[in-house]
Amino acid sequence: MKKRKVFNQISKDIKTIKIQGARNIAKKALYAYSLIPTEDSIKKLISLRPTEPMLVNVLRKTKTESLDKIFLHFDSAQEEINKFVYNLIDNGDIIYTHCHSTNVSNALIYTKNKGKHFEVYNTETRPLFQGRKTARELKEAEIKVTMFVDSAMDLALAGKGNNKKVNKILIGADALLKKGIINKVGSGMLGKLAKINKIPLYVVADSWKYSSKEVKIEERDFHEVWKSLPKDSQIKIRNPAFEFLKKKYILEIITEFGTLSYRKFLRIVKKEI
Repeated sequence: MKKRKVFNQISKDIKTIKIQGARNIAKKALYAYSLIPTEDSIKKLISLRPTEPMLVNVLRKTKTESLDKIFLHFDSAQEEINKFVYNLIDNGDIIYTHCHSTNVSNALIYTKNKGKHFEVYNTETRPLFQGRKTARELKEAEIKVTMFVDSAMDLALAGKGNNKKVNKILIGADALLKKGIINKVGSGMLGKLAKINKIPLYVVADSWKYSSKEVKIEERDFHEVWKSLPKDSQIKIRNPAFEFLKKKYILEIITEFGTLSYRKFLRIVKKEI
């Protein structure tokens, strides 16, 4: 009974985004599965977040690999990613990031702890403000952070006003696909602005987020945007949680396989996943 209660609570927390980030969702789902290791559990957990291939890949791997081996992958992949991000960043860089990515945050903290000095600009990321989580994590690591409202993205990137021009953009991904990635809504606009402002954009992600199939882009409840919408209101609210970013806007992708062009990454990952 206790195991079922914990399983249900984890499921609820994943569904309501109390647990967020592809890596964290996958790890928690794997733990929930370990409590009740059935095919029904897999189906239930996969249904919670349709835009999360890592969740799907991790649960499917339980059929051929031990739980211990799967759990070890998360940290080993992150360790490799950390090294590649460290080599990418130069002292004095202004790094821009959007939403919250465990892979990005961990790699930036690793780079700071290894002695490099840089600043981070990030978005607040409405309507759930996941950017605040990023800002808190980086602040605790003594990384200088400046947060912008989402609609100030162009101003931040271009160094307008009192801002410094951004050198590099690092974003995570929820899904890695053949033609590009799916990430938090705003990433498509960010890719276009990066190209206009001639700023290199890098995707930082675990390769287990790759999917050879189409991935549904989740649209969430409008109450996240406006909780007290007037009754009988004719106002319609759209709340897409993610959007597609074409690979042409991505200079390179950083995974545990290295810092690679998107084309080369696809050649490798198709053999591994």
